[in-house]
Amino acid sequence: MGGCTATRGQASARAAALFVSDISAADRPTRAEAEEAIRRAIRMHGGIRGCTADMAAAYGDYPDLAPARMAWARSLAADLRHHQVVAHLDRRAPLAQLATAA
Repeated sequence: MGGCTATRGQASARAAALFVSDISAADRPTRAEAEEAIRRAIRMHGGIRGCTADMAAAYGDYPDLAPARMAWARSLAADLRHHQVVAHLDRRAPLAQLATAA
């Protein structure tokens, strides 16, 4: 259960970084572009805490726009998380097949 919480926490942190990133919510970034935008935002905002603080400030400064941007950021972060889980399971598949074949 702890792994699930950590993964959700990572998704929230990634969503905060995407929220403050330079990617437009109208864009459909590739996985690599989104990952790079997350890294760039974390560097530019002084870490995840900085991203979260700047995200909170945006809610105060732009209360009409922030919820839609956050919905976009959370959706993209969830897609990235889903891809990581599937990629992890794909890498484990040959081992599982060997175990069932034995």
